[in-house]
Amino acid sequence: MNKMDLLFGFVIGILASLLGMFLYITLVVHSEFITGIQSMKSEGHLGKIVALGSILDLIIFGVLLKMNKELMARGVVLAVIMLTIVTLFL
Repeated sequence: MNKMDLLFGFVIGILASLLGMFLYITLVVHSEFITGIQSMKSEGHLGKIVALGSILDLIIFGVLLKMNKELMARGVVLAVIMLTIVTLFL
């Protein structure tokens, strides 16, 4: 069950980052998600968008620690590390 908690935390972390990026692009940039991602990538701002999207991961990490779900919180941290590595190579 421990590996499943880690996997659930990872999936939650990825989905929360995607949700944060979606909310930022649609509400602040006033663009569609895919075209916003493409334009931010061409301008070289994709890393900043991913960092803003990861703010939701910070909130989820705190909630999971408060609920004593340490392995799920580790999965969220793993998702943030994975997103950082992927963003470096894009």
